[in-house]
Amino acid sequence: AVFLFSDHGDFTGDYGLVEKTQNTFEDCLVHVPFIVKLPAGVPTQPGTNPALVELVDFRATVEELTGLQPGYTHFGRSLLPLLYGQTTQHRDAVFSEGGRRHGEVHCMERESPRGQDFLYWPRMSLQSEEGPAHTKAAMCRTGRYKYVHRLYELDELYDLVEDPQELNNRIDEPSLADVQARLKQRLLDFYLETSDVVPHRPDERGH
Repeated sequence: AVFLFSDHGDFTGDYGLVEKTQNTFEDCLVHVPFIVKLPAGVPTQPGTNPALVELVDFRATVEELTGLQPGYTHFGRSLLPLLYGQTTQHRDAVFSEGGRRHGEVHCMERESPRGQDFLYWPRMSLQSEEGPAHTKAAMCRTGRYKYVHRLYELDELYDLVEDPQELNNRIDEPSLADVQARLKQRLLDFYLETSDVVPHRPDERGH
């Protein structure tokens, strides 16, 4: 099998910006190509699919293809039902998170090269400050809406059908209060589902 994907996108001029920051979740950064070619003889349904998937699904797909058993809990879901044409649905929402809390200077990559001649100086200079460019945030995206919860700054809510460029933050719009509450709850559920797991093997120190 051949898998082609990227870990993230870049602004490359969108919004007048280049590169990325650690806490920005525009689709040009988090909606990346994912191309799969299964081995010859494996029945597939060629084409494109708009289903929501996450990079952790790559691992689950390889495990199912090869019969591997991970031996520990992870949260990927195999893409084979999509690739076989058995369904067009995969996830109700996808998530991304990044940034750091104030005072977490060990996350500032201060060991990286400095000086204005350094290729990544514009981003690194921001990353070494306590401003909003790298503070803690998390995203919940469904097929239509994107909600971003920020630890220190204003939250964000976008209708991706009416506003695909994510230019109009509607977080304070009363008509979308139910949408905001639902996505905030979904984000909380995600953290409860994935924040802690029970080991598959007993801890020998307990014997």
